Order: sequence, then structure tokens, then C-alpha cells
Amino acid sequence: MTEMTTRAWLLSDAPQTRRQARLGALYQGWLTFRANRLAMVGLAILVLLVLVAAFAPWIAPQNPFAQDLAQRLQPPSASHWLGTDALGRDILSRLIHGSRVTLFIVGTVALIAPVIGLFVGTVAGFAGGWVDQVLMRITDIFLAFPKLILALAFVAALGPGIGNAVLALAVTSWPPYARLARAETLTIRRADYIAAARLQGAGPLRLLIGHVWPLCVSSLIVRAALDMAGIILSAAGLGFLGLGAQPPMPEWGAMISDGRSYILDFWWVAAMPGLAIFVVSLAFNLLGDGLRDVLDPKEGPR
Repeated sequence: MTEMTTRAWLLSDAPQTRRQARLGALYQGWLTFRANRLAMVGLAILVLLVLVAAFAPWIAPQNPFAQDLAQRLQPPSASHWLGTDALGRDILSRLIHGSRVTLFIVGTVALIAPVIGLFVGTVAGFAGGWVDQVLMRITDIFLAFPKLILALAFVAALGPGIGNAVLALAVTSWPPYARLARAETLTIRRADYIAAARLQGAGPLRLLIGHVWPLCVSSLIVRAALDMAGIILSAAGLGFLGLGAQPPMPEWGAMISDGRSYILDFWWVAAMPGLAIFVVSLAFNLLGDGLRDVLDPKEGPR
């Protein structure tokens, strides 16, 4: 097919097959997303972040762990583009390798928290009664505490480390997803096609997996994309307090903590990782806004 023929096939108002309908919906969603320039900027930044993390050993100009006290606290220059820290380590190299830590934290939490929230929320909304009451009261208990404070409590109990930090963030991040999934389920469970599937013999598990979950996923994806900035900040907060990634791992929050003693005279030590956190958090927010235009049926393109 030529490009024009393919475009017309994808945008057809009367698709002939289920495959054509799905591909057409994906293409229309891409056109809506592409029309949002800020969302495209966010996507470009995140694609660049993924590439930098994937090729960090080859991109980093120096060893991020190598110390050179003769070069400590050097300002940005041709030999050290973003300067050096108190131990003479190249800040740019540490930022590049730190992107791997950031993506690991974000990716792991994004895989765990929405799945837990989807399961709890859909079961509560679909079952109703005492099941709904018990699960939502547990959710309310988690929501009653600030997320970062609760994460600090979990990490303090489990011990410092990036694995425990990720687990703490995942455990404290699922309640909003559960609330959202429950609200979606309450609007779906009395739909005519659910009643028709039940009359055909579909059990509760099949109804949840085959009919309820697919309709809740889009809202959870939007929420997850918008929550990534908060997760990055929470992870950086744990690292700043020494409860996240442990030295000498180049985690951005820990790098800010290392530079706070020198922030007045050697501003670049703390400013560069802070700028990295700001840019990546902004990119996730821009991407989330674009995904909301595409995936949220209650929000039109703005």
C-alpha cells in the first residue's frame, strides 16, 4: 500500500476487520498525541533518557566511581563538562549512570503499584458489600499518611538500600490506583454487556479479567504517567536522607545530599543532579498530559 492508501485504510469510518479497527484506533491516538507539542517534547526527553541509560558505559566520559582528589570541586570545564564533586568524581558521568537507577526505580514502581491498585480496586468495586468495605478501609489507612512519611517508615523498618526503597515506594503508591479502579468498576459492573456475559455463563474472575480490567487500564496508565514525577521526587528524597541507593552508587538524590555542604561556593555539585530531576519530572508530566488527551474518554484534546 502507498502511504496515502495506508492512511485512508487506518482512518476508515467502516473498518472491515477487528485488526483494522484496532490499528485505526492506535493511529488516531498517535495523531492526537502528536498534535500536543509539549507531550512530544516530554516523549523526546524520556526516549533520550532511556538511550542514555542503555548506553551509559559507552557515553560516560569517565568512570563514575573513580576518585581524583587533585581534581575535587572543579567547576564545569572542557575536561569536566559539569564539574567534579568533593571526591573529584566527574558529575556528568555520575548523572549518566544515575539515569539507570532512576529508570529502575520508576519502572519497578510503575509495574508493581498500578497492578496492586487495579486488583484491589476492581475486586472491591465488583464484589461490593463487606469485601468493598474491608478493602477500601485498608486503602483509607494508607491514604491517611503522607506517602513519603510512610515510605520512610517502611525503609527504616526494612533497612536502607535501593531494593527496600523501591518496595516501600510501591507499597505506598498503590492506594490512589485502587480508588480510581474502584470508581471505574462501579460504572462498568452494571453495564448491559456485563449482564449479557454473565447470562452466557461467565464467572466473576472471567468478567474481571476479560471485561473490567481492559476498560480500567487506560485510566491507570494516565495516572501512572502523571505519578512518575512524584515517584522520582520521593526516591530522590529517600536517597537524600541516605535511605535509598547507598554510596558509591550514583543516585541523583544522594548526589544532591553530597553537594549540600558546598552549595554556596560550589553550586554545580548539587545543582546538576537537581536539574536532572527537574527535567525528567517535567518530561513525565508533559507525557502524562498527552496520554490523558488520548486515553481518557472524559477529557477532550486541549
